[in-house]
Amino acid sequence: MTDRRNRRIVAPRRELVGSRVSVSSACSRWAVADFIDWRNPRIVAAVKLHRAPQRRKTGLFLAEGANSVAAALDTERVEELFFSGRAAEREHELVASAAALGVRTTMVSDRAAEMLGETVTPPGLVAVCRRVDVPLSQVLSGREPGAAATTGVSSETAVGVVQPPTRLLAVPVEISDPGNAGTLIRVADAVGANGVVLTGDSVDPHNGKCVRACAGSLFHVPIARERDIDAVLSGLRDAGITVLATTARGEVDLDDADEILRGEGEATGIAWLFGNEAHGLDPAVAARADHRIRIPIHGRAESLNLAAAAAICLYASARVQHRA
Repeated sequence: MTDRRNRRIVAPRRELVGSRVSVSSACSRWAVADFIDWRNPRIVAAVKLHRAPQRRKTGLFLAEGANSVAAALDTERVEELFFSGRAAEREHELVASAAALGVRTTMVSDRAAEMLGETVTPPGLVAVCRRVDVPLSQVLSGREPGAAATTGVSSETAVGVVQPPTRLLAVPVEISDPGNAGTLIRVADAVGANGVVLTGDSVDPHNGKCVRACAGSLFHVPIARERDIDAVLSGLRDAGITVLATTARGEVDLDDADEILRGEGEATGIAWLFGNEAHGLDPAVAARADHRIRIPIHGRAESLNLAAAAAICLYASARVQHRA
């Protein structure tokens, strides 16, 4: 039973005994429908979601660990929550919250939990979720279904006049490492960016390693996927967004780019292009940006990896926008 307005959980106690395991103490704060092992068809179907083709086919993916599961529950994207007995003891409030929201909660054997997880030491808490990616047009417009667009800065001036928000987008091109992709999405969330556009032959953001690296941010930031970089660049220009490219041969140092980062003329926002881990940004793509920005390196390192460069540039934009 739940008071949905206050999200107050009043869960009945039910004892569950299965596979010679009594878990009444672990499950005393929520109701559990059943207890299944690794042979169960639902476990078999969920394990298949480790593979990209199955995620594309079903529109589902797995979110592993407390941070990701909590964020997924907040966005009501969870179809089913699997948890082990040990996870039930650690995360009883989280499982109770899922049950109170009407999510199917299923206790599984330790073997099943290991198969569902992808880490060396699985947390025993895995949610089957609906995919999070949205159309490119939604990210470019800033309109979210049923909600006003969000922004990293206030859209109201000191005299109370509402101004168009300065939007901030991250556009990784051909990003292949799921850990880097997840870190970039987490950084975008931290700075208050309005969206991430994965373009070219980029990694699936629903990849397990990417989801874990996001630490829940996958569910906070609108994410679009568009293979055609030409379509992305055209869409950014049509939306009035200034396009910045990160490159070692940029004509503007990031330290000197504050005026650009504030937005020029009638620009509605800033989009940062980041190249892939091995080769950086294609010079032909960088040439189509409005400005090419160089991150000054004062030490002996030859370059920065994608996630580090993205963090520096996105925080620089957020700093300027917040000061404005």
